[in-house]
Amino acid sequence: MKLIATFCLGMALLAPNLAAESWTEDVSFRASCDGTEQKYVIVFPDGFSADKPCAALIALHGHGSDRWQFVKDARGECRAARDVAAAHGMLFVSPDYRAKTSWMGPKAEADMVQIIAELKRRHRVTKIVLCGGSMGGTGALTFTALHPDLVDGVVSLNGTANLVEFAGFPEALAASFGGTQAQVPDEYRRRSAEFVPERFTMPVAATTGGKDRVVPPDSVRRLLNTVKVMNPNGLMIYRPDGGHSTNYDDSKAALEFVVSKTLK
Repeated sequence: MKLIATFCLGMALLAPNLAAESWTEDVSFRASCDGTEQKYVIVFPDGFSADKPCAALIALHGHGSDRWQFVKDARGECRAARDVAAAHGMLFVSPDYRAKTSWMGPKAEADMVQIIAELKRRHRVTKIVLCGGSMGGTGALTFTALHPDLVDGVVSLNGTANLVEFAGFPEALAASFGGTQAQVPDEYRRRSAEFVPERFTMPVAATTGGKDRVVPPDSVRRLLNTVKVMNPNGLMIYRPDGGHSTNYDDSKAALEFVVSKTLK
């Protein structure tokens, strides 16, 4: 039996004693940065035990989506993330991080720091692997660049590593970052992973498509080429004919590469 439950954060500890099979919680919490109600989803794996340490795979949704994309969507990136988390007995966590146009601005960043702290405190999480697609792939790189101490492995699927040169979604980025590139240039640079490759010492993988016109692949390819000089645990999957998506097999290969190296 698969148990689907909606809980406030204060009840989140009750579910692990109810079933041995996987189940899902929709968790609400009060954001410390502005006092608003925010949400994330946890999918508990089969056989989860609240008494044992565990690892978590946090999946960041794309532009226009929310926390349910990686939990429910049938697209290859989402299915692969769910399957890899389940195969390794990991908590599968999908936050709104200020959906639907998140772009890992300051408030989304603060929410992520708070969520990770709660996961470690409430569920004995010892390892965090961060992944995401498109905007989420960008956010995964941005958050890791800002908080490398909180991330044990990272996977970016069709993201960008350079928000200074990125021309897409200017209104959403301005709303998330507190201004345009001309108004707050330092914010765009600070959130661009390409400028701090030395912080990517953990297992890291990325997928890109040569024909991706939504989020061009060049900056992520440059980042991974630099990272791999310093870090043997780096993987770049580049498909010259690929567009703005990653198929199931490539998504799974990238995720397995990082998860297996992070958890060994």
